[in-house]
Amino acid sequence: MEKHADSRGIVEFIQKKLIEAAIPEDVKQMQAYMKTEMPFYGVRSGKRKKIVKELKKKFPIDCQKKYNQFISEIWELEHREEKYISISLAREWAAFITLEALPIYEKMIREGEWWDFVDEIAQHLIGRLLAKNQLKMNEILGQWISDENLWIRRTAILSYNRHKENTDEEKLFDYCLRCSGDTDFFIRKAIGWALREYSKTSKKSVSEFVRLNEEKLSNLSKKEGMRHILLNP
Repeated sequence: MEKHADSRGIVEFIQKKLIEAAIPEDVKQMQAYMKTEMPFYGVRSGKRKKIVKELKKKFPIDCQKKYNQFISEIWELEHREEKYISISLAREWAAFITLEALPIYEKMIREGEWWDFVDEIAQHLIGRLLAKNQLKMNEILGQWISDENLWIRRTAILSYNRHKENTDEEKLFDYCLRCSGDTDFFIRKAIGWALREYSKTSKKSVSEFVRLNEEKLSNLSKKEGMRHILLNP
């Protein structure tokens, strides 16, 4: 990919702002919480949001090529906060959340391989793509749900979390069942989370689904899936 003329400028601006906002004493705690050795600057969420707001004003995006370039190059930076900013900017420039950007999002999921990256991408990028391009995304997610990478499978399940009354119930329940035998915590948790979110829209459907598939779903998935219903009967 040929570098855009402004790429160097946005990278330098991000790094300058993160260095200025850094609290080095927080780095070890942040690494421990995320269970990673990836370097941090020590910049908390609130300060990162301010940087993203500045970036959006200072480096306006006016075409898909520029969006893809910026998101990709920021993602490739070394520190975790830089990758968080890549995801945040991808969300902020919503007009360019298109199928053309899907290979970038998939790359971020496969390389990120942890919930702090993947869950944001799943709900706010892949989920939005699904809402706007249902036919094509159903085809793609139908492959992702069987992918050997658990974070790709988790993404397929969580992509429905923000769809509310527009949720494709049949697809969501199918994905939950296809992964119901998975022993991985993050898949079982994802199933429960997705069911819980949809239960806020359709308690009856989720209750019936859990009842009919009680022996197939893990205890964790059932507990999480029914949490909202039990607290709001």
